[in-house]
Amino acid sequence: MIRLLVCEDQALVRAGYVTIFDAQPDMEVVGEAADGRAAVEAARRLNPDVIVMDIRMPVVDGIEATRRLAGPGAANPAKILVVTTFHVDEYVYEALRAGASGFLLKDAHPAALIDGVRTVAAGDSLLAPAVTRALIGHYAERVRPASPPGAQVVDVLTRRELEVLRQLAAGLSNAEIATRLSITTETVKTYVSRILTKLDLRDRVQAVVLAYRTGLVSDSR
Repeated sequence: MIRLLVCEDQALVRAGYVTIFDAQPDMEVVGEAADGRAAVEAARRLNPDVIVMDIRMPVVDGIEATRRLAGPGAANPAKILVVTTFHVDEYVYEALRAGASGFLLKDAHPAALIDGVRTVAAGDSLLAPAVTRALIGHYAERVRPASPPGAQVVDVLTRRELEVLRQLAAGLSNAEIATRLSITTETVKTYVSRILTKLDLRDRVQAVVLAYRTGLVSDSR
């Protein structure tokens, strides 16, 4: 069973999440929180497999709560899926930097939300396509460094691994990368695993953020 903590300040929305998740044979909601501070306390007490986190909540917002539970200082980083109405580039980027494993918009179909939870629980990560393109299209321009693009990344990764990383940063799924590079999905998974290991990253979301922070890829619009 995937044990879930639902963190959402709107009671009606929170109840909807609980109903959706508890209806799944492999999911169980073990806790709820209506603000960020309560979310942090509940997460540390319950140790859920996945935390579904809103961004704008009272007392402590979702980004700060995510940072406390999954950021660099977290002893046992939580797996956090951010689900929010706020399709704002800066929110996306800050949530990912804070340690979120995925980011979905609240207008996503319930099936996408369920799949997202399962993806994060399995140790993978995801970005809604629209969110990925927002990150690529606007906010990434503001974090591009002046130093040579991705020098440290280029030195560590092979040519093929760099190709895969660039595709990841473009928001492509494993299947889409496999098609574009004419390789199998399993081969893509192997490359992604190598990239994460070599760059000491937790998941592919961190790989996307790193690709933009280092200037390895940029806005191509």
